[in-house]
Amino acid sequence: MRHHVCFIVPPHILKNLSRSSDAEVRDRAHQSMELTSQARGMRAAIGPMAAMLATSPGTKRRTVYDERNGTKLPGKFLRGEGDKPVTDKSANEAYDYAGDTYDFYMKVYGRNSVDGNGMRLDSSVHYSTKFDNAFWNGTQMVYGDGDNVIFVHFTGCIDVIGHELTHGVTQFTAALDYQDQSGALNEHFSDVMGSLVKQWKNNQTAAQADWLIGQGLLAPGVKGVALRSMKAPGTAYNDPKTLGKDPQPANMQGYLDTTQDNGGVHINSGIPNKAFYNAAIAIGGYAWEKAGRIWFNAFTKRVQSTSQFVDVAQDTLESAAELYGPGSAEQVAVAQAWNAVGVAATVKTIVAPGATIPVKAPAASAPIPANAIALPRAKAPARRHK
Repeated sequence: MRHHVCFIVPPHILKNLSRSSDAEVRDRAHQSMELTSQARGMRAAIGPMAAMLATSPGTKRRTVYDERNGTKLPGKFLRGEGDKPVTDKSANEAYDYAGDTYDFYMKVYGRNSVDGNGMRLDSSVHYSTKFDNAFWNGTQMVYGDGDNVIFVHFTGCIDVIGHELTHGVTQFTAALDYQDQSGALNEHFSDVMGSLVKQWKNNQTAAQADWLIGQGLLAPGVKGVALRSMKAPGTAYNDPKTLGKDPQPANMQGYLDTTQDNGGVHINSGIPNKAFYNAAIAIGGYAWEKAGRIWFNAFTKRVQSTSQFVDVAQDTLESAAELYGPGSAEQVAVAQAWNAVGVAATVKTIVAPGATIPVKAPAASAPIPANAIALPRAKAPARRHK
């Protein structure tokens, strides 16, 4: 099974830190970049390993290990399922927030762990020394402590943990290629579910939520509020001395065609992120109930490994029709959400399980049928040939 080691702190931030006027910040950034590169080389045998790690259906199984500033995973056992809290704050946070993420997927969407079959949720804390990152390596979570100058401990943000564990969900469902638009969609789905885990835990409506990814992760003194903003991509931070300026675009006009970061997967994800935020706000209420269900249904049942933005717009529109009916307020909200960021698709109305028929756009003067939404297909940026 294909997978990619996915990190919460994107390469462009580490690159900016490596250019800092502060020698200590530069050194730590280079160290984090080197460790990140090494971690990307990890290629576990996911198929056989996943089978060994799975527990019985409906069983939550968490295990936390202490790396003790080393890098040989998983480390020393600290806490297992049902054990009392230990004195290590990071271990308790990794345990608790992994449990919250498991509960969210099970109680809200009926999914049993990241693989759908009860896969163990293993975590290793205190990875390396002052490591400025956290990641899912295909079989487990790994957390650095941060340097306490730019980033604080990475186990403190429930949305970060929800984000990274969702890379595991994607790994076992859509298996989105971690490159260009499909890679940006991979990051996008993790941001969506990471934010929803936090909203669900805090019992917040879409209107009450902050829609920030990594809020509380930046150390005091850094000019920013989080790693990303789904509500307003490009505004999460602006600190010329450290992180630089948040480069995320909020629509297709700002789409970045780059060879960096696997084609800008952490940057261009701002476009679908904004689309989901638009849909969630328009639908209203608790975002995990309708908007989130539409996205979850699309990404786990319809989205393919090479899907582009326009394909996922189509998939979410069809998912909305399947769940709430063609021409429903929910489907209209999804259509308008994608259209607002410059991505549109022609809806195919579902007429029977597994069968679809295309719905042609009506003449400009004709009323739109109650059971159809027709939008022009947007042209996606051309894929580069590597």
